[in-house]
Amino acid sequence: MRKSQLLLIGAAVALLVVLYAFGRTVPKVDKKAMSTAAPMQGGQEVAPIAFSELLEAAKKRIPAEKLLQVNTIETNVVRGDVKTQQISAYRQLSNTWDSLNEAPVSAYYLGQAAKLENSEKSLTFAANLFLTHLQHAEDPAVAKWEANQANELFDAAIALNPENDTIKMSKAMVLMNSGEPMAGVGILREVVAKHPDNVDAQLTLANLAIQSGQYDKAIDRLEGVMKSHPDNAKVIFVLAEAYRNHGDKQRAIQLFEQSKQYMKDPELKKEVDSYIKSIQ
Repeated sequence: MRKSQLLLIGAAVALLVVLYAFGRTVPKVDKKAMSTAAPMQGGQEVAPIAFSELLEAAKKRIPAEKLLQVNTIETNVVRGDVKTQQISAYRQLSNTWDSLNEAPVSAYYLGQAAKLENSEKSLTFAANLFLTHLQHAEDPAVAKWEANQANELFDAAIALNPENDTIKMSKAMVLMNSGEPMAGVGILREVVAKHPDNVDAQLTLANLAIQSGQYDKAIDRLEGVMKSHPDNAKVIFVLAEAYRNHGDKQRAIQLFEQSKQYMKDPELKKEVDSYIKSIQ
């Protein structure tokens, strides 16, 4: 499961999924379901910032010698009459801006290179950079622009490989983090309708059901998944959390205990033990 998906998960569920996804590190759980800069203000959708405005502001923050370097590479992009030259220049710009800690600008140029390369791998990589930045953006206008950039790149990647469910799920995360949750849910439902054995998509939908108080739906979904994945600790754990929220503490504890049987990390088991004690 990708890190972006964890933003949709409640605190207890994130305890297990974060540890499972990223190793033995006690997570600092972000209980907010969406980005702090979700592109809505007062019920009004925020217009995306123009890249020219973003670039101008970034240029004002960098040293003069770096600005000269950037302007020189930009000239190479305009003069480059061969696609490979343009790709190289865009990648140089991306690397330069990355070294200056200007992540959105760096991602933009990497995205431009990816569009010229038109490979599924490069398009997806650039899109995922925007998705990562989007989750931490403080300015709603920047978040909206990043969401648009990510969607464009993911769409291009999907066009190259319409059967790649992972890319579709990433696009769903963009939509959920940019004020279009139902559109994201729609994509996830399409994925599980076509591939019901996609555990990550099933888990994400179950997590959303838990967050929205639809515990019966989460339980029904995960009970079905458990039939074909009886030894998947994440599935068992999230199902336990659904039962806990539903008020069936006894069944929840039983499942939490069961989930530990399929965990190899002893420290992770201790985390689950602590959680069980907290709800007894």
